[in-house]
Amino acid sequence: MNDPNTRFPETAAAVSPAAATAGSRTTGQRMRALQTRIFLISWLAYAAYYFPRNAFSAAKVGVLEEGLIPREALGLLDSVYLAAYAIGQFVWGALAERVGTRVVVAGGMVLAVVAALGMGIVPAVWFFVPLMAVQGLGQSTGWAALSKNIAAFFGLRSRGSAMGLFATSYAFGGLVAVPVMGWVAYSLFDSWRWAFFTGAAVLAAVLIVFLVLQRNSPEEAGLPAVDGATGAAPRGSGPRFRWADLFAAVRHEPVVLLLGVVYFLLKPARYAVLLWGPVLVLDAIPGLTEVTAVMVPIAFGVAGVIAPVLAGWVSDTFFAARRVPPTVISLVLLLVALLVWQPVARTQSVVLLAALLGVVGLCAYSADAMVSGVAAVDFGTSQHAAGAAGFINGCGSVGAILGGLLPGFLSADVVFSVFACTAGVAAAILIPSWNKRPAAA
Repeated sequence: MNDPNTRFPETAAAVSPAAATAGSRTTGQRMRALQTRIFLISWLAYAAYYFPRNAFSAAKVGVLEEGLIPREALGLLDSVYLAAYAIGQFVWGALAERVGTRVVVAGGMVLAVVAALGMGIVPAVWFFVPLMAVQGLGQSTGWAALSKNIAAFFGLRSRGSAMGLFATSYAFGGLVAVPVMGWVAYSLFDSWRWAFFTGAAVLAAVLIVFLVLQRNSPEEAGLPAVDGATGAAPRGSGPRFRWADLFAAVRHEPVVLLLGVVYFLLKPARYAVLLWGPVLVLDAIPGLTEVTAVMVPIAFGVAGVIAPVLAGWVSDTFFAARRVPPTVISLVLLLVALLVWQPVARTQSVVLLAALLGVVGLCAYSADAMVSGVAAVDFGTSQHAAGAAGFINGCGSVGAILGGLLPGFLSADVVFSVFACTAGVAAAILIPSWNKRPAAA
C-alpha cells in the first residue's frame, strides 16, 4: 500500500502556525508520523471487520450443501444482520461525536467477535437470528467512527486521496476475507463453522493492536488540530447522547441528506455480490466446486481495492476536489455492467464471469467510496464527519437489506436488472449537484 506520507501535502500548512513558534521541523515530523500511524491502524481495523462480517458468506455454500435451511431463509438472516447494521450506523456515528472513535470501535469489535464465535458454536442454524443482529450492531461501529479519525488527521486538500486510500480497507477486507475463511473452512477442516472461528480470531488480534496504537485526535498527542478542527468530542458537551445528534450533520449541510438517498440506491448492488457472490456464481455456472465458487468473486474484490484510490485521485486531480462527477460516471458504468450479467452468464465462461465481476467491483466501489467516504467527511466537515458518515451509511444500509434479501428469492438476472435501475436513478439524482462543494473544511 502506498505510504500516506507522500500523499497528503497539507501537513506542513496545517501545522505551520504552531511550528513557527515551536520549531517547524520537529512538529511537522511528529504530525507526519502520527498521520501515518493513525492511517495504518484505521485501515487495518476496518479491513479486519470484514472477517466476521463475511464469515456467513463463506459459510453459505456449506450450509446449503448440507440442506440445513432453505436458500430463502439465508436471505432473511442477511436481512436481520443488515437491519441491525442500518440502525447501528445512525446511532454509532452520532455517538462517536460524543465519546470519540476509540470507545465506539473497540466496543463494536468485541460485539462482532462474540457474535462470530457464537455462530460457529450454536447447534442449530436458527440460533443465528439473534447473533446476526448482534453482528450487525457490532459491524456498524466501524466506518463512521474511523472516518472521523481520518477527517481529524487529514485536511480538506488531501482528504480525497486519504479517504480514497482508506476506502481500500473495506475493498481489501472483502477481497481476502471470504477466500481465506473458505479455504480454512473447506480445505483444512471441512466444516463451514470454521469460517466463523477464523473471522473471530482475526478481528480479536487486530483489536489488541488498535487499542495500543489508536488516538482520537492530534491534540491527544500534543499536536495542533488539522485545519483548526478537532476530532475529539466537543468540549463541555460531555459524553451524553441526544437523539437530536442523529441529524446534526444533516442540519449542518443538507447535501448529506441527498447523499444518503443516493447511497440507499447504490449499496444494494455491492452487498448482493458481497453477501451472495459464491452462490450467484454457482447459479450462473452450476457444477463448480465450493472452493471455485468462493474464489471467482475475488475479481470483484481486487477491482474494489483499486477503485477507491482511483476515484479519490481523479476527484482531486481532474475535478478539483469535486466528488459528484466521478460518482455519476461510476454509477452510469455500473448500470451498464449489471445489465450485461445475463448474456455473460450464458457463455458459461468462468473467465468472462470473473472479468464482469471485476468491472462491477470497479464501478460500485468507486461510487461507494466517493459517497460514503470522501463526500461524507467533506460535507460533514471535521466537526460532523462521524455523524455524516453514520447517517449516509445508515441510509445505504437500509438499501443494502435488498442486496442481502433479494438474491434469496430471485434469480441473479432479475436482481442485477433491478439494481441497474437503482444505479441509474442515483446518477440522475446527483447530476444537478455536479459542481457542488462543501462550504468549509
